[in-house]
Amino acid sequence: MFVSFLLAGFGMVAASLLLDVVQHWQVFEQVSEVYILVPALLGLKGNLEMTLASRLSTHSHLGHLETSLKALIVGNLCLIQCQAILVGFLAAMAAVVMGWIPKGDFDIHHAMLLCASSVLTASFASFGLGLIMIGVIVVSRKININPDNIATPIAASLGDLTTLALLSWIASLLYRTIGTSVVLPSMIIISGLILVPLCGYIAFNNQFTRQALDEGWVPVVSAMVISSAGGLILDYTVSNYKGIAVFQLVINGIGGNMVAVHASRLSTLLHTGQPAGAVLGNTTRLLLVMVVPGQLIFIYTIGYLKAGHTSLTPIFILIYMTAAMLQVFLLLCISHYLVVGMWRLGLDPDNSAIPYLTALGDLLGTALLGIAFHILYAIGDKDSDLGD
Repeated sequence: MFVSFLLAGFGMVAASLLLDVVQHWQVFEQVSEVYILVPALLGLKGNLEMTLASRLSTHSHLGHLETSLKALIVGNLCLIQCQAILVGFLAAMAAVVMGWIPKGDFDIHHAMLLCASSVLTASFASFGLGLIMIGVIVVSRKININPDNIATPIAASLGDLTTLALLSWIASLLYRTIGTSVVLPSMIIISGLILVPLCGYIAFNNQFTRQALDEGWVPVVSAMVISSAGGLILDYTVSNYKGIAVFQLVINGIGGNMVAVHASRLSTLLHTGQPAGAVLGNTTRLLLVMVVPGQLIFIYTIGYLKAGHTSLTPIFILIYMTAAMLQVFLLLCISHYLVVGMWRLGLDPDNSAIPYLTALGDLLGTALLGIAFHILYAIGDKDSDLGD
């Protein structure tokens, strides 16, 4: 698991470095609501791909990959395409509202840009990452590796980097059309919304995805709202602390990875009727311990590359690591009670638990990192000239 965790972490470091670069792009500076979209869309992709990984891991343990692989592929790709486009549209609407309320100034061109960028990014990323995740699960099964341990971290890391790159590129291209025409953004939005009922119909008629289609909406939409709240915090903190951007996706991603592995393993144990007590307790302690070397490797990689705007002083590392450990500890505690509670209520935690947990990871990570930087600035441990 540690190897996939490191690979996933370096994927998130790459995404963080990318965010540190694109925050200076014109579209991010002129349409600041794009920041609100970042945690919501990255959280959405992580949610969809990680719930896909969790579902397929369970199907793998139950032997369904050998008997119904084609039906599983078609149904799940249509399911996540349907969810991605619709929730991407709702995330853009939330970003528009959250950006409009404090400013009191509504710009139709900015709103169209946000909606079109979100829908197109969600659709493309959903299809590409969905195929990759199916491949990871199938290969894991063939070489006798437990997909519960590696699939969700890989999903999260690829989702962050791919989605942020797509969002930045698409938003930047559409920004060039602002003020000239609304035809292109309108066509993107309409085409996406036409795909929703078509993909939904296919997923509903598939025996492996009907339950996920029924149960998956509330968690994914709720997670989008929670992540959008994190995006509002990110919009504020990035404007006040330039150094925060490069660490944001690392702390959020590692917390999301840890809790997703925990939830996926617990869900599989419940589905297969295995005893969860001692095995899961050991897993929980291991995940918590892994945060320390993992975070140190990743933040020193960022420091070695001289990225961002913050130097790695001892007091910075102490406060940052405290925030990271507190985030993962809270998430693992919440995960246990949430997954078991859903199982007792008759809900499949493979479909419902991870969206809530990763969204809470984004919210907690963003808030705790903001508090950490506020404390650092308050005690005078600050510098904003590095990386300029």
